[in-house]
Amino acid sequence: MLPGSPSTPQHPTHKRLAFGIVGLLISITGALSNALVTANLTNLQGVFGAYSNEIAWLPAVYVMGNISINLLLVKFRQQFGLRVFTEAFLVLYVLVAFFHLLVNDLSSAIIVRAAHGMVGAALSSLGIYYQVQAWPAKHRLKALAIGIGASQLAIPLARLFSSELLQLDEWRGLYLLELGLALLSLGAVLILKLPPGERTKVFEKKDFLTFFLLAPGMALFCAVLSLGRIEWWTSTPWLGVCLALGLVLVIAAVVVEHNRSNPLINTRWLGTGAIVRLGIVMILLRMMLAEQNTGAIGYLQQVGLLNDQMQGLALAILAGVASGIVVSALTINPRHLNWPIVLSLGIVMVASLMDAQSNPLTRADNMLFSQFLLGFSTAFFIAPAMLLGIGGVVTQPKNLVSFVVLFGMSQNIGGLMGSALLGTFQTWREKYHSSLLADQLSLLDPNVTERLAQYNSLFASQLGDGVLLGAQSTSQLQTVATLQANVLAYNDVYLLTAAMAGVTLLWVTWRIGRLRYLSWQQAKREAEAERLAMQQTTTIPGTGKA
Repeated sequence: MLPGSPSTPQHPTHKRLAFGIVGLLISITGALSNALVTANLTNLQGVFGAYSNEIAWLPAVYVMGNISINLLLVKFRQQFGLRVFTEAFLVLYVLVAFFHLLVNDLSSAIIVRAAHGMVGAALSSLGIYYQVQAWPAKHRLKALAIGIGASQLAIPLARLFSSELLQLDEWRGLYLLELGLALLSLGAVLILKLPPGERTKVFEKKDFLTFFLLAPGMALFCAVLSLGRIEWWTSTPWLGVCLALGLVLVIAAVVVEHNRSNPLINTRWLGTGAIVRLGIVMILLRMMLAEQNTGAIGYLQQVGLLNDQMQGLALAILAGVASGIVVSALTINPRHLNWPIVLSLGIVMVASLMDAQSNPLTRADNMLFSQFLLGFSTAFFIAPAMLLGIGGVVTQPKNLVSFVVLFGMSQNIGGLMGSALLGTFQTWREKYHSSLLADQLSLLDPNVTERLAQYNSLFASQLGDGVLLGAQSTSQLQTVATLQANVLAYNDVYLLTAAMAGVTLLWVTWRIGRLRYLSWQQAKREAEAERLAMQQTTTIPGTGKA
């Protein structure tokens, strides 16, 4: 048992079932808060009367709070115990959800959203602890797969029913659901308490110095990644200032930790080759999975579809995530943790190549299978990836905080980096294709004049003025050209995602093959040494004869 974790006594079947249900409830409650905002940013922009660069702060500050608090949560749990941890953060969650209902402007909504990010980080680990209690010891890895994967259900769930919530009482409908789930979770954990865990005094004064250096540094990185493609990277000076300041703060935190005898974050362990490679793969995989929200959903929103028109797609993604959780739970094996990552990379590549065949008539129904596959990958790789890092934590429990920080950063920063990279690439390719298409729209081209003549015929019954009719037809042609440029740009995004998945897949399989080859060589040398040793022991001393 790791410090800060609950003990795992035997429970009767009905109590195990209750622990499993409460764990699912807590995991979905914690993740649904941010998912509801992410899925309804356009609606919230209208409610608060904000510009796109202002409303983008809502998901950004959630990630800032979420990624920063992970630095202290593990030690808080170890020092003050699980009961205080559970009840304090759920009461705080209820209060934050309640104050959401009193929010009337964007500034206060941003403050409340940052607090929500901090509390959400606590609920994600709490959901896993409840799942662990639900399973006997020999199936405990299944609990990990379900506990981690359950939070991935939040985004498709949010797209599935948030339109009805908005119709109830506009944005307050979303927050009322959050408050209801928070109260339900609080009642459940007060009735069904986790077994007590080991408590030790772990906080040191220098932990807070690291926190006050690293938390604002990571928050500045989150701000740059979230706002960069909206404000635009090269034309907004404050982005560069934030990036430089964030870099200074993070490097200062690393220097402090590297020279501590009992560090909060073990920089030497994080710098080992295996952990660096694991972090890179997790970040790359999370970046590729951003294709779902930034690519497919972004394209469908670009052509004017709303959440209630994408419910079939949300159901397909939900089915994919649920399938990924079930298959991961059934197949997870500590001796073969790399293969789920390899399979997920292959699936991401295939799904992206399928989406790259889109055209202006492509709608949500045409993307059901590819998005199902991406949803499956999202849930399938995450538990094995986490287990790969936990191996080093079990042998050295002091590395627990370091691993939690690595895992949280790979998921949060990887998601932001993916959205930033794919969104920027889409914008760049859209300008490129628009310029090419604009060059071809010449009145000397008979195809262009024929299309304008068709538009003239279409609008002739509505506009009697010849000048207005010509302007309307030209405007319509430009709209169609812009749509075509966007479709081509999104296809380029899907191809980029497929290429990233292909390169990462080659790298991971090469690493696995190399490790297996080295193991085979080592086994061969050991067998040869053993054979020679046996030959020497059977040789008669002094005669050289057996």
